[in-house]
Amino acid sequence: MESLVPENLTASFPWLTALVVVAALGAVALWCLPRGARGRVREIALGVSLVNVGLLVGAFTQFDTSKAGVHQLYEQYAWIPQIGTSYAVGVDGLGLALVALGVGLVPIVILAAWREQGDDVERLRHYLALVLLTAAFMTLIFAARDVFLFYVVFEAMLIPIYFMIGAFGGPQRRGAAVKFLLFSLAGGLVMLVAVIALFLQGPGGAEGFLTANLTGLALTTNVERLLFVGFFLAFAIKAPMFPVHTWLPDAAQQAPAGTSTLLVGVLDKVGTFGMLTLCIPLFPSASAWAAPTIVVLAVVSVIYGALLALGQKDLMRLIAYTSVSHFGVMILGIFAFSQTSIAGASFYMLGHGLATGLLFLTAGMVIARHPQRSQRIADFGGLQRTTPIIAGIFLLGGLATLSLPGLAPFVGEIMVLIGAFGAYPAAVIVSAVVVVLAALYILLTYQRMFTGPEQEHLTGLPDMVGREKWVVAPLVAALLVLGFYPRPALDLVEAPADVTVSTIALEGSAS
Repeated sequence: MESLVPENLTASFPWLTALVVVAALGAVALWCLPRGARGRVREIALGVSLVNVGLLVGAFTQFDTSKAGVHQLYEQYAWIPQIGTSYAVGVDGLGLALVALGVGLVPIVILAAWREQGDDVERLRHYLALVLLTAAFMTLIFAARDVFLFYVVFEAMLIPIYFMIGAFGGPQRRGAAVKFLLFSLAGGLVMLVAVIALFLQGPGGAEGFLTANLTGLALTTNVERLLFVGFFLAFAIKAPMFPVHTWLPDAAQQAPAGTSTLLVGVLDKVGTFGMLTLCIPLFPSASAWAAPTIVVLAVVSVIYGALLALGQKDLMRLIAYTSVSHFGVMILGIFAFSQTSIAGASFYMLGHGLATGLLFLTAGMVIARHPQRSQRIADFGGLQRTTPIIAGIFLLGGLATLSLPGLAPFVGEIMVLIGAFGAYPAAVIVSAVVVVLAALYILLTYQRMFTGPEQEHLTGLPDMVGREKWVVAPLVAALLVLGFYPRPALDLVEAPADVTVSTIALEGSAS
């Protein structure tokens, strides 16, 4: 489609590449630090992440919000022209919003990990380097405008997350890391077959993998559907969506809180982002064909995730299952194909990332205070007496995940439900009822952990300290600001939603 091709909106300065390079060089610098300077790894990692925040601000100043449906800040360089692939990056409003989410969460995660490894500076150095490497991949995956480049980054970003879980997680970390890797690789290999097959259907040449050159191809019905399934399966695993979600609870249970924040808060959005920016534009007819089935699976995800969350005894697994439910709402909004539901799903990606990040990080603070670092909900009780600030922030994060009005996730969820009602009223009614379950699993968890008599082994625990307040303050502020004044974020995501709806409408009129 013409609207997907950059319209003289190339970058005067390579903002996106700079975000990638600064984070990647920061990771390399941490790994190469001389022994005498390794006591400053925290400050160096935080400084690199804040430089990227500054670059992000610069990118926003150059982004034309009135053209948010067009990919801007565009860069393109020959990469491997012999096989038709280029280094091509650019962002529309949704891409820029998700880049901002990732860049903004990285310094927060670094602050959260400040004392996570105790006095073991060597382990901390490796962990923070992996966080910065993940930051580089997060920016690149949301900016890639070459399908082969997208696939390479899709697979490469598994590496730092695998080590962040497998080397720094809980007692069953290796099994959880391997399960995460196997599920992701399986989806990626299926997508690789689809990527190659799509290239063979396209115009070929030195720029044959550019997304713009692969959009609008005259594919036969069967070929288009098979290619769609290849891409969609990889994104459904990443999302995560029932029934290919089972890697997530294990990963979230074993991973450090900061790793879970980046994994669920940002990287899992690659699934829903890919559905919007690759599946639908490249395969509009197949997307419309598959939509009813996908909506059913999305509703099953909503119900299944909520019911499983209700029965969890482990705090981190509970948060993971809530995300399975919330991703179902996003996917419902995407495949309802209305402007309101798609914009709502896009906004919900941001709100969910903020709320889930707050919940994971606050849960990590609670777990770190337990004498045995237990994650079992039953091992806590009465904490609001000794840690009232932590209790209040945890409750706020929980209320945000159940989409309380006045907090950012509410805006996205209500837009999805309103926008999808015309096409799938039964699905919307069922999904809305599940909000009641969300209230149950959040409020019951709060009651068990923070109210009632104080357990003897938890007496005298310290409340949130200054550094931890800096961890949660930006997330709380963002949830409240976007909850009461969502317009700046909506300006970014509404125009890309218009482009998606136009893609489906044009395909429908052509057929």
